[in-house]
Amino acid sequence: MTSIMNFIHALGQYDFLQSALIAAIMVGVMSGIIGSFIILRGMSMMGDAISHAVLPGVAVAYMLGINVLIGASIFGILAAGLIGFVVSHSKIKTDTSIGIVFSAFYALGFILISLAESSTNLHHILFGNILAVSDTDIMTTTVILGLVILFVVFFYKELLITSFDATYAQTYGLKVHILHYALMFVLTLVTVSALQTVGIILVVAMLITPAATAFLWTDRLATMLVLSASIGAVASVVGLYFSYTLNWASGPAIVLVAAVFFGISFVISPKQALFPRLWHGTNAKKKRVIA
Repeated sequence: MTSIMNFIHALGQYDFLQSALIAAIMVGVMSGIIGSFIILRGMSMMGDAISHAVLPGVAVAYMLGINVLIGASIFGILAAGLIGFVVSHSKIKTDTSIGIVFSAFYALGFILISLAESSTNLHHILFGNILAVSDTDIMTTTVILGLVILFVVFFYKELLITSFDATYAQTYGLKVHILHYALMFVLTLVTVSALQTVGIILVVAMLITPAATAFLWTDRLATMLVLSASIGAVASVVGLYFSYTLNWASGPAIVLVAAVFFGISFVISPKQALFPRLWHGTNAKKKRVIA
């Protein structure tokens, strides 16, 4: 209890901690929202690929002295395009294509970072450093959060249909491929915004874990989006608390808290839970998320 009061007192005293809290909440919310569509589409590997593929973009932006958002966005979309091109023009399956492209981009990023001779920045990029969030980072994250919300609000029905039946959506006349790349672009923006908080290595966990946790509690997509965003925000705040009070690395602390939430939900949630199997002796039936 004392440590919680000390944390609250520190929030009112230190500007850097206030900035870290605001950034953590926003990243948790946007990661939860986009992550919901990622897991419903079975694109967890794509989320992992994009999060790693932006590394060379970050390195190039750092070397040229430009905004990392520009470089990371270019390389994120380029990676998504290359994966799609390889899949559509060869007999190689999607997971194999993802593995080839994202590992190549990741390796290129390491080489570029080493050329820039910035090992300290590399550590922050990989694992995050939320306590070093600047006002510029706050503004950028706010803009990206706004874009994420607008994207989901305006294209909710299209995202819903394409997430469950892309073939029907295409027959219905929806531009499935355009929507896919739009989602990849938004995913790239969310990934870049999360670099400062959890880093490239762990950003995929923030995209997947809160959404997977929310999936265990509801059968409605709208509810899942709200619940996932809430779980992401709470995990970020609690993780920041542990990071500050116990001197843990911020990124791993946030991800670990999110994983604990998932573990608890796996045990006690009404859907796909552990206890129903033990107490009722039957497997919980999987339910499909609906609008």
